Amino acid sequence: MQRIKAKLYTIWCWTGCGLSTAFWATISILGSLFGGNGRLQHYCMRRWSKDNLWLSRARVEIEGLELLDRQRPQIFISNHSGLHDILSLSANLPLQFRWVAKKSLFRVPFMGWHMRRSGYIAIDRANPREAAKSIIDAAKIIQGGVNAITFPEGTRSRTGDLGRFHSGAFALALRTGVPLVPIVLEGSYRVIMPKTLQVNPGAIIRIKIGQPIDLTAYGRTDKHRLMEEVSQLMRHSLEDLRNRRRPDEEREDPVFRWIYGKTGSPDYASLLARGADLARRSEPRP
Repeated sequence: MQRIKAKLYTIWCWTGCGLSTAFWATISILGSLFGGNGRLQHYCMRRWSKDNLWLSRARVEIEGLELLDRQRPQIFISNHSGLHDILSLSANLPLQFRWVAKKSLFRVPFMGWHMRRSGYIAIDRANPREAAKSIIDAAKIIQGGVNAITFPEGTRSRTGDLGRFHSGAFALALRTGVPLVPIVLEGSYRVIMPKTLQVNPGAIIRIKIGQPIDLTAYGRTDKHRLMEEVSQLMRHSLEDLRNRRRPDEEREDPVFRWIYGKTGSPDYASLLARGADLARRSEPRP
């Protein structure tokens, strides 16, 4: 019976997600015909994100909002362990920002159209020469007063652990010279586990905004040093957030209790093991 309820709930969530995506993307695209500053599109993204957090019964706890600087642009560097990272940040960061994303995402129907009309920043990872040009163009946009968010891992972690960073985000940060702000999320991978479509209700997603890093002490050739220092800071914050997770905290949610009762739960361990196995298979061979 638990399996049937879980499937029904998952169908409900994905159906709602599809309807919400079509609705807010349409509003975003139509609105862009009358105004090109991206503010309406950002509002649509926030509402879409809140819709889907509500559908999936995910709860967000965020700290460090007082560290945000509303007077000048910043680059936010975040880990990426689940689809709900984007939803959680979009719904809870109280300022205008644009995503830095790989160029291929801009070709996805509805989402890609919204991204293009919203002024999101595209990076072409497939072509090194175009990638370098993309970073130069993106730096000019950010220096013009735009906040930006990027995932330096380049893809979602399959285990919830912090993955290997790529240097492009740090090259971009050093070229702009604006403060770099590390953000760590924990728990989003538990909502939709790696390589599954099943939605698990009741997860708590914890977000920690770190102290802004002044880049004046770094030269453009210091991107690997900066990358390593930020990686260490984020690993420490991720461990701190994991230690705050309470046993069986998902059961506080009534939908979770409707599906799994007083003792049942999703098989997180086997799902994480599957993700870890997929991560090992995808590693480049020596």
